[in-house]
Amino acid sequence: MRFTSLIEGLVAGMRFLTATLLLIAVALNCANIIGRYVFNAPIASAEEIMLFLLVAVVFLGNSVVGWEGRQIRMDVVLHTLPPALRHGLEVIADLAMIAVSLILIVFAWPVIDMLAEFDQRSQAAEVPLYIPQALIPIGLGLTAILTAARLILSLRGRWSGRHSSSSAS
Repeated sequence: MRFTSLIEGLVAGMRFLTATLLLIAVALNCANIIGRYVFNAPIASAEEIMLFLLVAVVFLGNSVVGWEGRQIRMDVVLHTLPPALRHGLEVIADLAMIAVSLILIVFAWPVIDMLAEFDQRSQAAEVPLYIPQALIPIGLGLTAILTAARLILSLRGRWSGRHSSSSAS
């Protein structure tokens, strides 16, 4: 029960964070539009910052998708299979998602380390590039953790989520 509460708290935090980042991006876009067309003074770094916010929303938000088992997949054939076989293939798909996420983290981290070491910065906003780039492996790590948590709870028979992998379409 404690494990489930911890994971659900993490999911709620990711939902709140991604929603907040998306609202910030929308507010920045509105401010940029007003600045550009009303005051003839656009925010020079707005597009770059909005891009970084979108990267955060996508990769951090993907962890919630992993928790809910709602990844995009081609499941036309899957729904015609017997339940036991379908469940086995869904477990394999979850394990593949975890493995790919971990492999991408391993390959991405040295690049992020180099960006930090060389103090690479974005052109317009002068944001250190390791910050938005680090959101990719962080999001993939959260995706792996939350997918693994759902898989463990599902295999233990304790998955009570509304969107289990069996009902995702």
